[in-house]
Amino acid sequence: MTKACDLRYWLALAQTPGVGAKTFKTLLEAGSTPGVLFEPNAPLRELGLSEKAIAGLRHPDWQAVERSLAWGSRPNCYILTLNDSAYPPQLKEVSSPPPILFVYGQPETLRRPQLAIVGSRHPTATGRQLAFDFAETLAELGFVITSGLAIGIDGAAHQGALAGGGQTIAVVGTGPDLVYPPQHRNLMAEIVKKGAIVSEFPPGTPVRAKHFPRRNRLIAGLSMGTLVVEAGTKSGSLITARFALEEGREVMAIPGSIHNPQSKGCHALIRQGAKLIETVEDILEALNFTSPRSTLTAPASYPTESNNELSTDYQDLLSKIDYAPVPIDRLVEITGLSLQELSSMLLVLELEGYVTAVSGGCYQRIC
Repeated sequence: MTKACDLRYWLALAQTPGVGAKTFKTLLEAGSTPGVLFEPNAPLRELGLSEKAIAGLRHPDWQAVERSLAWGSRPNCYILTLNDSAYPPQLKEVSSPPPILFVYGQPETLRRPQLAIVGSRHPTATGRQLAFDFAETLAELGFVITSGLAIGIDGAAHQGALAGGGQTIAVVGTGPDLVYPPQHRNLMAEIVKKGAIVSEFPPGTPVRAKHFPRRNRLIAGLSMGTLVVEAGTKSGSLITARFALEEGREVMAIPGSIHNPQSKGCHALIRQGAKLIETVEDILEALNFTSPRSTLTAPASYPTESNNELSTDYQDLLSKIDYAPVPIDRLVEITGLSLQELSSMLLVLELEGYVTAVSGGCYQRIC
């Protein structure tokens, strides 16, 4: 860990207006140590710093620094600098790594192989279940699942990893001491026990829209690859995928129905060269990992070759259910069954994992 006396200068420099990750890295590569920059006669203009940055270095916010140090003195709270041995090596490889990480939880988690799972804040029931199941299986295989703690796909991915007995990292766009969204308070507490909350923003930093693209860049930088489960055409998940691509990391996407607006972002990624993912084995192949099992298929909730276990009547009904949501009234028309008969059969198919109920009184096939 960086010595406390040096850490004060690291924090002060990182919190100086006009000094971003790129400038910080340039200063370090030029041989400047953070402490030297705060000396009265430091040649700041010769280093190419902006007037805004120079003014900030002349009058550092030491109170903000002390607040960060006070947070870092609490149990399970860590402040990692780029020079620390505990700093995640995968993140060091990106073009402009964050000079400081605030970690709440288990910092050793950051050095393990990570896979990012991201997607829509408003997923379908199928998308949410896919994120959970893929995360659960991948966690069982030893991957740390990294995501953004948002509602929807992110939350399902964190929950799946924990259900698989694995570890998960939540990268947040606020200070590490804040809970956002508030409905994930209990989930955040579980992640701290078995993984980590990570931020490049100091404690007390509130929610700001401009911080979330930086959060997404950090997710991509920590991970070997990024899996997008569901995403609309303007989803922030596509920003994460773009950052992953720019840093030479694998980008993967799960396809969906052409009628599902939350699949359009995934389809766009696939057209641009992202790996199409249908099974966990596809992910291992994309990442050049050898599976510890002889065969890895889609998560257990999604059987792939089991139609012959159904009776003829159920197979016939299943063949009439689309992968896009279909209203139950329309299924009554298509099948000629009464509503009571149809409801009973749909319940069986749902329990067996062939279909799922979605909003609006609709059903859709999932295998």
